[in-house]
Amino acid sequence: MKIKEIRAAQIALTPPQKTTPRPSQRPGHALHRPLDRYDRFRAGRTGAPEWQRIACVATAEDGTWGLGLTVHSPPVLPIIDDHFASLLVGENCMATEKLWDVMVRSTAPYGGQGLASYAISAVDTALWDLKGKLLQKPVYELLGGPQKDKIFCYASGFEQAWYMELGFKATKLFTPWGAADGLDGLAKIEELVASTRQLIGDDIELCLDCWLSQDVEHLVRLAEMLRPYRLKWIEDYLPADDWAGYAQVRQRLPWQTLAAGEHWYLPRTFAQALNGRFVDILQPDVLWAGGITAGVKICHLAEAAGVSVIAHGGMNYPYGQHLSFAMPPIVWGERSESVSPPGVPLHEMTLLPGTPAIQDGYLVPSDAPGFGIEVDLPWLEGVAV
Repeated sequence: MKIKEIRAAQIALTPPQKTTPRPSQRPGHALHRPLDRYDRFRAGRTGAPEWQRIACVATAEDGTWGLGLTVHSPPVLPIIDDHFASLLVGENCMATEKLWDVMVRSTAPYGGQGLASYAISAVDTALWDLKGKLLQKPVYELLGGPQKDKIFCYASGFEQAWYMELGFKATKLFTPWGAADGLDGLAKIEELVASTRQLIGDDIELCLDCWLSQDVEHLVRLAEMLRPYRLKWIEDYLPADDWAGYAQVRQRLPWQTLAAGEHWYLPRTFAQALNGRFVDILQPDVLWAGGITAGVKICHLAEAAGVSVIAHGGMNYPYGQHLSFAMPPIVWGERSESVSPPGVPLHEMTLLPGTPAIQDGYLVPSDAPGFGIEVDLPWLEGVAV
């Protein structure tokens, strides 16, 4: 079966929330961004482009189609529509390895990292969805079948009391302060972590996401201060390309479990991190790092190196759910994007119809063909912008 069309469009997704949320129990916290060094952007949470998501539809000759997703629509759309589509139309839609390789190699003149990787992710996930539909199999079956009975999940955000009520047994905080906040920032982060540990107790795993906001010296001081609170890991603590910094942190914090990778793109970047033994947990985002094909390659690299994988936001969409269900090195699943407001059931926060919701801290992906996404073309046209 050959590919008839590859087409992408901007979409705006909103959850089918019906329940009125309860008041937040920890108002006022937001993750610290690298741009927050400047008060002009920090005060109003400004500076980020208001770019929509991208839906990519890959259609076969018989009319069967698959759906992929990514973000950063304005600069990524032309890579899909003006570049990849002309290369892939007419190719065998089952040849996912070849099609992925074609996309990666075709971006050599302008680089496959970053924005091009988002475009590759959208097309690749659409092709895997199409492949599953044509074969009438869930994608996790095409990846080797279930490796686990269910996926252990954790919740990322600031509403830890609500996450415990939902049944999560692990949670992750973000740091609202960065290296530029000095001693005051360190003290505030410690206070936040200490109060969270007291709230959730000793039997819940607690992790900390620094979201690119630290430097080596500040991160080392922070880790030492937080040692009594038994963090499962610290993640995303340096700029993504600061390889010398990652090496220094690893050397200076041999006792601390470290994680990173949501801002790394394509398997070679993860191989570089593994070669340096910089982190203990790799965190690729399936919709950013090169799709399902890249995710499988990253998992195989990690398994050979004895390193774990946890897909960034992997439980938010069916794409990461299927990869996590099939791959042995993926040990946990992350539910992020604010999880859900207090009092709002998780199933009311799914952005793609057909996406299973976490129940009591665990998730089992849909066994419907492809990724099990329950949308039609009129629905996609309705969310297009």
